[in-house]
Amino acid sequence: MDAPPIIITKDLTRVFKNTLAVDSLNLEIKEGEIFGIIGPDGAGKTTTLRLLAGLLTISEGSATVAALNLSSQSESVKSLIGYMAQRFSLYGELSVLENLEFFADIFNLTAEEQRNRIDRLLDFARLNEFRRRRAVHLSGGMQKKLALACTLIHQPRILLLDEPTTGVDPISRREFWDILTELHLAGTTIVVSTPYMDEAERCSRVALMSEGRVIVCEKPSNIRNMVKGDLIEIRLVDWRRGAQLLRPIPGILEVQTYGEALRVFVDRAKDRIPVIRYVLQEHGVKYSSLRRTSSTMEEAFISLVRRSEG
Repeated sequence: MDAPPIIITKDLTRVFKNTLAVDSLNLEIKEGEIFGIIGPDGAGKTTTLRLLAGLLTISEGSATVAALNLSSQSESVKSLIGYMAQRFSLYGELSVLENLEFFADIFNLTAEEQRNRIDRLLDFARLNEFRRRRAVHLSGGMQKKLALACTLIHQPRILLLDEPTTGVDPISRREFWDILTELHLAGTTIVVSTPYMDEAERCSRVALMSEGRVIVCEKPSNIRNMVKGDLIEIRLVDWRRGAQLLRPIPGILEVQTYGEALRVFVDRAKDRIPVIRYVLQEHGVKYSSLRRTSSTMEEAFISLVRRSEG
C-alpha cells in the first residue's frame, strides 16, 4: 500500500513583482520518499522549496504539510521541517560543536537532549574528529555535512534540501548521499533539488520543472522511457558540422551535443545508421565511433524541456 501524501500543493503560485517564479504547482509528495526536483536555472526550484519551508508567502493557491495549512499554520509547519539552503549559511567563526549548540538552543532543546543529539549527529555526519574546528576552515563537503547536521538537530519529519551537493567533490557528494539514504530508510521525507542527473536517479520520484511549471512528475525509470525513438551516439571532432548535416535527415527526431559526441534520437536505429554513415562520409566528416546506446536521465531531461518549450 502506498504511503499517504505528507505534502500537497494545489495551484501553488508565487509572483515576484512582474516575475512568475512558480506557476500553478500541483504536487503530492508521499511520506517517507526521496522526492527530487530538477530543472534549468530559473525553473523555480529554490522558490518552491522556500514556499514549502514557509519562508515565502503564497501569492495564489494553497499547500498543506502534514495536514497543516501552510498559509495559516506556518509556525507549526516550521517545527516539522528542516530546510537547508543552497549557500553555506552557518557561522564561520564558530566551531562545528558551537554551531550545533546554537541551533539546539534555537529549538529549545534541554541540556540532555542537546548532548545526546549532538553526539549522535557528529557521528552520523562523520564530523566527530572536527568538532573543535571552526566552520570557516572546513572543506566544502564538510560544511555541507555540518549544515545538514544543524538542519537535523530538532529531528524534523521532512527535509527540504536546495542543491545540497553543488560545488563539493565527488567523494563528499557520495558520502552526503549515503547519509540521506540512511535518513530515508529511517522514514524521513526528503525533498531535494539537484542539478546532477545521477542524484535524480536515486530519488523515488522526480518532478521536472521549467519556467515555474512541472512538466512531468514520475519515477526516474519512467522519465527515461518518455523519450521517443532509439538513441545513437557518434563521437567526432567536427561535431558542429556533424549536427548541421544530420538534423535535416528524415527519421532523425533530435540531436543533442555532449562535448565531442552527438546523441542522436531516431525513429529506428537499424534504418538510420546506414544513412547517417553515408551522409558523414559523403561530406568528409570523420568519426571515431557510431553506435546505438541507451538514453539516460540527462538526455530525457533535455528532450522534455525542449519539447515543453516547443
